[in-house]
Amino acid sequence: MGSAFSRRGLLRRAAGLGAGVLGLGARVPAAAADALADQLRVCRPAGDPLEALLAGNRRFAALWQSTAGALAPQERMARFAALWADNCQPDPAALARGQRPWAAVLTCADARLSPEWLFDVGPGELFDVRSAGNTAFPAGIASLEYAVAELAVPLILVLGHSGCGAVTAARSARPLTPLLEELVAPIRATLVPGDDLNQAVRRHTRAAAAQLTERSALLAAASRGGRLRIAAAHCDLADGTVSVL
Repeated sequence: MGSAFSRRGLLRRAAGLGAGVLGLGARVPAAAADALADQLRVCRPAGDPLEALLAGNRRFAALWQSTAGALAPQERMARFAALWADNCQPDPAALARGQRPWAAVLTCADARLSPEWLFDVGPGELFDVRSAGNTAFPAGIASLEYAVAELAVPLILVLGHSGCGAVTAARSARPLTPLLEELVAPIRATLVPGDDLNQAVRRHTRAAAAQLTERSALLAAASRGGRLRIAAAHCDLADGTVSVL
């Protein structure tokens, strides 16, 4: 990431402070606990969290595109491993004691859409909420309320993607199971005649982002108070790029 080397150095210093005093079930001295908490704080980007996500995606997308083609999967993974070498990697003991995510992502459950992968971040940095079609479902909204109220997450990104199967199902007349009908109902409510799949995905993603403050007084208050930004974005799976809507 942009401040990868400075963050890595801080992590090493924090790890050094806590070394030798940690063990499973052991009582952690106050100084060591502070050092572990420092590891989680160092992973937060210094600037705008949305720009940090987009910068990470630019790194990912550039490599995603440059490795497309004839490379063997093992060689492609080796090149991605080199990219991840600069990511923030807290001590597992720090993550076991708590979390300090700096952004939340409401996105589709599609297996091709891993937020940490797309935004080139390490463990503990993103608070992920996922369901088919990235709908603003009640349990998902409640999870985001937790992220904002308890973890002080300053950004929620609602992320749709090209070729979304849930939006495709919502656009189809094909019979679905009762639970799938329930899942696609909020997507169908956003459909506009004449839209193609790409337009429908984008329209639904913007609507899902708007529903967060419409259906949650907590998120609405945090947004009005300047403690929370909500943005909608779209990922093109062909080239890996994420664009803000």
